[in-house]
Amino acid sequence: MNPMAAATVGFDLDMTLIDSRPGIHACYKALSERTGTFIDADLAITRLGPPLADELINWFPADQVEAMAGLYREMYPAIAITATPALPGAREAITAVRDAGGRAIVVTAKYEPNAKLHLEHLGIEPDAVIGNLWAEQKAEALREYAASVYVGDHQGDIRAARAADALSVTVATGPYSAEELGELGADIVLTDLTKFPDWLSGYLAAPRA
Repeated sequence: MNPMAAATVGFDLDMTLIDSRPGIHACYKALSERTGTFIDADLAITRLGPPLADELINWFPADQVEAMAGLYREMYPAIAITATPALPGAREAITAVRDAGGRAIVVTAKYEPNAKLHLEHLGIEPDAVIGNLWAEQKAEALREYAASVYVGDHQGDIRAARAADALSVTVATGPYSAEELGELGADIVLTDLTKFPDWLSGYLAAPRA
């Protein structure tokens, strides 16, 4: 019996499957120009992972954050989608899960319609995309889809895996080094997703208790 049959692997999006820094940088610059409010886009893209509102509160009064988030999301498709490349190994990682008989889902804090636009533009086709969830909130979707592994780049992704009783696999393509991810409690640390298919093969071949 295929050990991955009916099993699910979850993936984060920003800085796990896609390098969203160029697109987000451009969108913050455009939002700054549109509103006349200074936003340090160079700094903002070093803090990717948490929800958009967590960044906008640094630049706008609290009572404006919701409206600014709406404006940002409205501007985002025309500015950020084509500027955002897939990270090395992203497509192959999704394919590896499928080839092993499993399902690959994307669970992200990003606004779900924009997350889907990124994946469609890049030709990456997971079995499901669930957006608007951060850290422990992601466990809701991971449990719903019975994910046994969650792959991410951020401390919030480790927390998500823990909350869902899933294996935390991390890639050092985001804000944390491989050493830092290990110190934060990740079960597995990979340099990037190009290492994921070989890791998955070994994981599936290992005997289960």
